[in-house]
Amino acid sequence: MDPRGCLDKPDRATFRPGPACPQRTGWRCAAEIPAGRSAAARTPDRVAPGDAAAGCTARLSLGAARRAGGHEARTHAALTRRIAMLTGRAYVGEHRAGRRYEGPVYFVPDRTLLQQEAAELGIGGEGDLFGGVVPFAFVATKTISHPLPDAQARAPQGWVHALGERLADAVLPGYAAFSRTDLERAGERLLTAGAVRIKAAHESGGNGQCVVRTPGELRAQAAALDASTLERHGVVVERDLSRATTYSVGTALLGAWRVAYVGSQRQTVDHRGAEVYGGSDLMVVRGGLQDLLALDLHEAQRRAVAQACRYDAEVMRAYPGTYASRRNYDVIAGRDGDGRLLSGVLEQSWRIGGASAAELLAIEALARDPGLQCVRASTYETYDGEVPDGAEIHYRGRDERVGSLVKYGLVHPQ
Repeated sequence: MDPRGCLDKPDRATFRPGPACPQRTGWRCAAEIPAGRSAAARTPDRVAPGDAAAGCTARLSLGAARRAGGHEARTHAALTRRIAMLTGRAYVGEHRAGRRYEGPVYFVPDRTLLQQEAAELGIGGEGDLFGGVVPFAFVATKTISHPLPDAQARAPQGWVHALGERLADAVLPGYAAFSRTDLERAGERLLTAGAVRIKAAHESGGNGQCVVRTPGELRAQAAALDASTLERHGVVVERDLSRATTYSVGTALLGAWRVAYVGSQRQTVDHRGAEVYGGSDLMVVRGGLQDLLALDLHEAQRRAVAQACRYDAEVMRAYPGTYASRRNYDVIAGRDGDGRLLSGVLEQSWRIGGASAAELLAIEALARDPGLQCVRASTYETYDGEVPDGAEIHYRGRDERVGSLVKYGLVHPQ
């Protein structure tokens, strides 16, 4: 099959029985289920019921959502309310340290938590939050997708050097760097085969990125970076692709419900004329990846799911103690400077994110209809204010940084 055709096809799928996931993953695909256990024991769409209706749900604003009145904070609050409704818990707003709550608190943080932070909050596993927990801050960033330029390169404490090699077939050619010297050395190697993209590890949504095509441009960009920020957060330098499609692959566990999804992202134009994230179109199924792979996926989607599966498994293996109830992976497919088709995971998101509204709407639809196996749901971010009938709006307003913005979700008819 011509891979260009795969990239150009619209997402089409019909739910039907199909093969199990062929490789071992942290998502318990069918291939790793011991003999004698039923299919329901693989990755059930309904996990063991517990105290889902007891306690309360609180949002935890530690990142962008700390900007009071900003679109991130208001979106975070709206989605946390919906999570509380879905799980039958009371919504108590922002979590306050020292406040006494009735029953256990279910947390919805706006960034991935460190193990120490989770322990102080009483979080002991993926059933206690909609998000994730990591042993080191850098594990939650895109730097872990790539190896360092060499053994002498600067690395943060806890860095697992072997992970980069294990992920080689699941990511684009690239490196992580935590100093200007390492960035220049890594970039020069990649420039021999075409343009490269430099991405600040602590930024999201396409911010903090640039493309360089010559050693001179590379040196200029490296010199412009703040040395202390670079040492603390790091950057990624990787092959730049054209004619690219970005896929979203992930799973979400919420109360008694577990779903998996694959879909693609859309770009839109903001008030400055820049291309920014415009939403995601997801195909969501009950259960885990083995159920997702039972769909009639086209080749590019199936490759994206397989690469996300591999990425997830290797990261969990490299950094024990990492866990997440919400796992989202951005997987890009496109052409490099020589016209070769490349694909790979760009980064992980173990927190509430841009596709979460679609995830929650899909869970609602599946909960209402026990016979429904697959649902299509979308999120939209638009700067022109137009909203179709039937949309679930979770933000409409004027943000002091980005101007007027509307965010909404839709479940599409079957």
